[in-house]
Amino acid sequence: MLAPIGLALVVLVGLSGWRVSGWSFGPELVKIAGTTMGTTYHISWIGDADQAEQIQAEIDQRLVAVNRSMSHYQSDSLISQFNASSSTAPMTIDEDFAIVMAESLWLSQVTDGALDVTIAPLIDLWGFGPQGQVDRAPSSREMATALMMVGMDKLTLTDKALAKSDPLLTLNFSAIAKGYGVDVVADLLEQHDIGNYMVEIGGELRIRGTKLDEQPWRIAVERPDPNGRQIFEVIEPGNNAVATSGDYRNFFEQDGIRFSHLIDPRSGKPITNRLASVTVITASSMRADGLATAFSVMGKEASLAYAEANNLAVMLIEKRLDGEFDTAYSSAFKPFLAD
Repeated sequence: MLAPIGLALVVLVGLSGWRVSGWSFGPELVKIAGTTMGTTYHISWIGDADQAEQIQAEIDQRLVAVNRSMSHYQSDSLISQFNASSSTAPMTIDEDFAIVMAESLWLSQVTDGALDVTIAPLIDLWGFGPQGQVDRAPSSREMATALMMVGMDKLTLTDKALAKSDPLLTLNFSAIAKGYGVDVVADLLEQHDIGNYMVEIGGELRIRGTKLDEQPWRIAVERPDPNGRQIFEVIEPGNNAVATSGDYRNFFEQDGIRFSHLIDPRSGKPITNRLASVTVITASSMRADGLATAFSVMGKEASLAYAEANNLAVMLIEKRLDGEFDTAYSSAFKPFLAD
């Protein structure tokens, strides 16, 4: 996963403008940080530092609204209410929920079901949901029962409401919600006429413009190694979003078998391909977030085929049996590699 300095990426920034006795000379590099969605956010932009407190208050308020809509850890959120309901009647949802749900339906369709936000019963079954870890892998019967409650075809979305045909169906937006949060923060900055920024929430990014020295923002993608945090590749995403998905930090082992937190919603089982990390660059952080997860499920060949057919920038890192890595890039990704 991508993250700020000290986590899984490094953002190289320029020097700040001068400030003397409360006065500033020219634009400055402004940095703020906080917590949201069970993780942290780090935001940098070029502008007036005197506006930072007001802008952060607006950002926090906006992110509270997103959490109130889609956090499955908040019992009173809209998604928690939807999950707890046994009614098949349409439930009124807000605009944030509707946008993310529409994108989820689209992603499920174009990835042949590799991205499925109704996968919550399987995530819980394998011990990667709010209920916490499990002591053993589920049985075939348990997986079959959970799979009966999974399926995007069980949902009907309208502009203002969402209905489920199965009363037991539940949702989990963990594969896409952080990316959406990045997008809403970036949009808010642009409403303040901020044209040079970097927004990161829990490792998902969106970038625009340049640093203070007019050089491009540079992002270092982490080597997919659970035992260290080393730079693997440096990219210059331009005016785009970046998301990385990987299973090298979140898994459990039983009887020598490693079970990834990335579940294939079509089989009900953790992925078994050799992909260790997938990085996607596209305009929307929400879309990059969802596609990175879907490609991790789809595997190298299917992901590259989709990327080439759709002119999508994708980097895929496979772990070999000897512990080293092989890297594959789509044609659209190569221009983003830093010199």
